[in-house]
Amino acid sequence: MGEGVQYNGKITKFVVLSCIIAALGGQIFGYGSSVTGGVTSMESFLKQFFPGIYRKMNEEKQTTSNYCKFDSQVLTFFNSGFLVSGLIATFFASPVTRALGRKASIFIGGVAFFVGSVLGGAANNVYMLIFSRLLLGIGFGFTNQSVPLYLSEMAPPQFRGAFNFGFQLCVANGGLLSSLVNYGTQKIKGGWGWRISLALTAVPALILTISAPFLPETPNSLVQRGSQERSKKMLQKIRGTNDVQAEFDDLIAASNASATIRHPFKKILQRKYRPQLVMSIAIPFFQQVTGINLVAFYAPMLFLTIGSGVSASLMASVFIGISGNLSTFCSLFVVDKLGRKALFRIGGIMMFVPLIIIGGIMAAKLGDQGGLSQAYGISILIFVCIYTAGFALSWGPLAWLVTSEIFPLEIRSAAQSINVAVSFLCTFIIAQLFLAMLCHLKAALFFFFATWLVVMTGFVYIFLPETKDVPIEKMDQIWRAHWFWKRFVCDGEEYEGNSKPEGP
Repeated sequence: MGEGVQYNGKITKFVVLSCIIAALGGQIFGYGSSVTGGVTSMESFLKQFFPGIYRKMNEEKQTTSNYCKFDSQVLTFFNSGFLVSGLIATFFASPVTRALGRKASIFIGGVAFFVGSVLGGAANNVYMLIFSRLLLGIGFGFTNQSVPLYLSEMAPPQFRGAFNFGFQLCVANGGLLSSLVNYGTQKIKGGWGWRISLALTAVPALILTISAPFLPETPNSLVQRGSQERSKKMLQKIRGTNDVQAEFDDLIAASNASATIRHPFKKILQRKYRPQLVMSIAIPFFQQVTGINLVAFYAPMLFLTIGSGVSASLMASVFIGISGNLSTFCSLFVVDKLGRKALFRIGGIMMFVPLIIIGGIMAAKLGDQGGLSQAYGISILIFVCIYTAGFALSWGPLAWLVTSEIFPLEIRSAAQSINVAVSFLCTFIIAQLFLAMLCHLKAALFFFFATWLVVMTGFVYIFLPETKDVPIEKMDQIWRAHWFWKRFVCDGEEYEGNSKPEGP
């Protein structure tokens, strides 16, 4: 590890159980963000809430472009409106996570999930639907801010990547579950199956809400709130050994630095925190311009666009979910061996090539009316699965892992809030514009996202240092050693010591 530091400890059952419960927040996020893509492809749902789109799919399909069938800002807001409330909620989550602890934020998120899920299943007008999604967004804001921190702080440093990937594995698992549920519920006679799809999130939400008060608080959070004795006992318990003095000393040193910070959002603007600030903005932005919204929100709609039926499009989403789950599971075993940067490069290639091929097929073979042949439809499904596997191997989990481990304790909650807020904002903008972009750009939309993949892969290769095996409280060393960022970190400390102005 960094400077030869080796902490004692092992993976205990206590830690594994705690992190499994906490990572349920990821499963809810995956299910809640993906389920609407399948629901909005069900004719009974569209007929009740979006009759204009229903007419485009049926009565007006001969005069409506394949690429424009779902072009509706109200529909896209139903899919992505939760990101607005999530963005706002994350800034409330930051002081809660800092002052009351990580599990308090997890509990609040669980309550919001449960209420939003029940309301969505009971909705009888579009306003109830959208309000239920806004409540889910509040839950996402709190859990996405606290769960990655919780996992990073509980896990032993040498296994932190695998533990944090548990969050993304649950996100992928939730997405797969939503596809399976949608495939089953759309066959229910009477056309009310979509209610089950929207309400089912209440089950893991209830488990998370009931379990959150019984979760152990992280040693980092206990120290941050002035409970050093309890923190050391907790550290001994989760590491399975009494000899934790080295790790505890580093934790205390980080906490002492954190205690001097009264305005973390102002503090993060200091020159010495420039690397963390840039990464907290760039990484979540890049994660969203991979084009993952093609799959996360609109996969069934995409396959309806190329001529598949409702059942076939929902089954395609199941195959996509399976590929994402398998790839995420595999990444658990290699992230702490190959390192973060290697996975970013591999994933970038795995996403870039399929997007180029899919865009080429649609540009050459899919016009404004009609559909693709079965062979081309299957080809697109295969390449979408490869693309999803690349995302699940790299930008899916790594965007949360890297940004949860690179921030020093004194700015960690503020930086994570910025990270989540940027992620939600970019996801909302792209999701809200996606159907309109598909209508106007058509197949060129895939080339648009492929171009961004080249940019982001190059950025990570040049500017992101490797964080594998570096203890979370020793992470400042990687910036001091980096050829570009060391000028900001070292100069920033000199400025602070000489009482020079803070800021850019």
